[in-house]
Amino acid sequence: MPFTDEQTEQFREQGYLAVPEFWTGREVAAMRAELERLKEAGKLRNVATDGDGKTHSQTKANLQLCPMWPHSDFFRAMPFAPKVAEAVGRLIGDPVLLHLDQVFLKPGRHGAGTNWHQDNAYFQIPDPLRGTALWTAVHDATVANGTMHVIPGSFREPYEHARDPDSDHHIRCFPPEERAVAVELPAGGALFFAYGTAHCTRANTTEHERAGVALHFINAGVHGRARGGFEPGKRPVLTGPDATGGEKEYGVRVGGTWEREVERVLAGSAQA
Repeated sequence: MPFTDEQTEQFREQGYLAVPEFWTGREVAAMRAELERLKEAGKLRNVATDGDGKTHSQTKANLQLCPMWPHSDFFRAMPFAPKVAEAVGRLIGDPVLLHLDQVFLKPGRHGAGTNWHQDNAYFQIPDPLRGTALWTAVHDATVANGTMHVIPGSFREPYEHARDPDSDHHIRCFPPEERAVAVELPAGGALFFAYGTAHCTRANTTEHERAGVALHFINAGVHGRARGGFEPGKRPVLTGPDATGGEKEYGVRVGGTWEREVERVLAGSAQA
């Protein structure tokens, strides 16, 4: 899915780019089925607290799994979908590495949001435009169910961060919210945002759950300077001469398996 020059320029000037139809309907159906399997297996945990940063909330839930790849061959294959490497390479430059993968699921009515933060407050790469998240709307993402909000241009403005009392491990900042843009996306839509772009999600006030899968990527030229628990050489190289389709990092070739994983998950879901 090649981006136009205008799309690439928006990412570089505003720090984000919304693509409403990035994933197909079948891919979205497989994401939902695999996420349901992980949820039933108890892999997602509630990271929301009641404001003390320690005691897990009994009244609100922000369910997270990070990383996903050790628990799911399907989500392990997702970053290797050809359109992902092509899109990310266009935005942050090749070679591309997968930095981390995670999912947040917000149950209906009591799904809590994730407060404002900049990813680069965790990772601290020298150029925040050399890292991007690819956030996928697994369900329609609206203002009512707490979609992603961003502050355009905020990658140029590092904000002070502190521990988030509404989470058991996150940090937060207080950007100029009057500049915030709510990014509504249909299921299968994608939001790319640079590591320095301030973003948050809101509470889910609807009856239905909403999930977002976030894949984070960095340009290989900065991987040795990334912080936040990133181990150089342990995360897969997706493009460039050192890419092995995940074989070097995972011990098995993952590249080229995305379509097969989609069909496998859908077939398993139909039989359940």
